[in-house]
Amino acid sequence: MEIDKQQIVDALYRVKDPSTGKDIIAARMVENLQTEGNNVNFNLVLPSLNSPHKSNLIFDCVATVKEVYPNADVNVHVVAKALGAEERSSSVPQIKNIIAVASGKGGVGKSTVSVNLALGLKRLGAKVGLIDADLYGPSIPTMFGLQGQRPRIQEINGQPKIIPLMAYDIPVMSIGFIIEPEQAVVLRGPRLAAIIKQFFNDVVWPDLDYLVVDLPPGTGDIQLTLVQTVPVTGAIVVTTPQEVAVVDAVKAMNMFLMPSVNVPILGVVENMAWFTPEDMPDRKYFLFGQGGGKRLAVMAESVLLGQVPIVQGIREGGDSGKPVVVNPQSMVGEAFIKIAENTVRQVEIRNERLEPTKIVNVTS
Repeated sequence: MEIDKQQIVDALYRVKDPSTGKDIIAARMVENLQTEGNNVNFNLVLPSLNSPHKSNLIFDCVATVKEVYPNADVNVHVVAKALGAEERSSSVPQIKNIIAVASGKGGVGKSTVSVNLALGLKRLGAKVGLIDADLYGPSIPTMFGLQGQRPRIQEINGQPKIIPLMAYDIPVMSIGFIIEPEQAVVLRGPRLAAIIKQFFNDVVWPDLDYLVVDLPPGTGDIQLTLVQTVPVTGAIVVTTPQEVAVVDAVKAMNMFLMPSVNVPILGVVENMAWFTPEDMPDRKYFLFGQGGGKRLAVMAESVLLGQVPIVQGIREGGDSGKPVVVNPQSMVGEAFIKIAENTVRQVEIRNERLEPTKIVNVTS
């Protein structure tokens, strides 16, 4: 019986790389597939001959082919290829764009922006995921109404992988799904880094157009681990108009613009831009001043993606697990839709003008 190469390829789609959860065909790990008589030969491309998953992958490849052709003599040749910077950027190749949402200080509404931006992108028709990388103060479980829920663990090629929770058809991952709500997170830098890496490498993310990453305030270990783990397409900086918030936001912005990091700023979101009473929708009270977002955008040589007023509905939506974007009657929800539209435009411009993003090599 003649062996059909296409049937071999179709079978190998079922073999998953434990490192990424992606099948080895889509991950381009199979090369030089040859058949002759009952012999099936191909190269299995790994980053190192000492890969911890080498034996399991070889066994899975042989077993999978034999399911189709029980009498086949299957020879899998492991080939080590040192991954270049661009190839190393593909630890999550199924995710097209990773957007970091950052701030210089806490309390400016960064998580609110992250959640509603993700939902806004979803409403525009994109495939979106969300990571709550604020390990010390995870807010996303509450804002998505997922308190108390736990992610499933699924074994893929002998390796345990995490299945993210779903909210409004968006896959979500947070340390808040793992710890108790009242539990204090007391972690040093190396452990923080390990968790962030796990959120990317051990979570089964589907194909996504955008993965929004809600960062903690400041410029610490989590921010550096992020840019060292995955290629960040760009950052969005959240500030209020207040000078104190803008001064701190400049520091967060400058971290991404450091030559050793070199992550472009997609734009600025000015939260709490003004207060509008519910019974007086035409009135604006600039409680925190004016113009801070525009000044920050000019310093970043970027754009102001949008301004979000202080409205009671935003707080109520965040507390109830029903963000304002999912409320079709919310006027403020439209502000976030506009921010999402501007973000899509800025990502397109960034990808047209700049080289594909690479994992950052931070040495100090």
